[in-house]
Amino acid sequence: MKQHPTPFSADDPSARTGGCGGRRKRREKMLEASEIRLLMLHFLSQHAAHGYELIKSVEELSKGEYAPSPGIIYPNLTLLEEMEAIEVLDAQAARKAYRLTAAGEALLADNRETVSRLITRLSTLAILVNNRSIPAVEQAIYGLKVALNQRLAQEDISDAALQTLIAALHDAAEKITHS
Repeated sequence: MKQHPTPFSADDPSARTGGCGGRRKRREKMLEASEIRLLMLHFLSQHAAHGYELIKSVEELSKGEYAPSPGIIYPNLTLLEEMEAIEVLDAQAARKAYRLTAAGEALLADNRETVSRLITRLSTLAILVNNRSIPAVEQAIYGLKVALNQRLAQEDISDAALQTLIAALHDAAEKITHS
C-alpha cells in the first residue's frame, strides 16, 4: 500500500481556512476534507456508489440541509483511490462507481468514533434549522444582530463600551448554553 501523510488529521493541508481578501470573512465550512473522506468511506462500506450518489447520501443524512460540492467529492475520490482505500468497479463505464477496499475498511475501522460523531452532527442539522426558524427565535436573533451592528458601526467606541458589549455577549452565550 502506498504511504501517505496522515489523511485524516485535524491539520489537514487540504482544508483551507481564512477569508477572502480584505476584511471579508468566508462562511465557516461545514466539514473538513478529512471528514468528507471518512463519510465517503462510510457510505461506500454500505454499497458501491458514484460521486453524485455520495453527494446525495450526505444530503439525505443531513435531511437536505447540507450537500458537499462536486469540487470536494471528486478530488477526494481521486485521493482515496490513490491511497488504495477505494477502487473503481468498472473502468470502462461512463460513470465511475467506487467500492471500498480492505485498506479502506481498515481506515474506516480506525475512525469509527469520528464517523459516528459526523453522522450525529449531520443528522441533527435539520433540528437546528427547524428550531432556528421558529418566529420568536428568528426575531430575537435578528434583534441581536441589528443592535450589535448598530453599536459596532459607531466611530470611536470607548474601550469601556467595547468591554461592556463583549461581556454582554459572553453572558448571553453562557445563559443560552445553560438554558
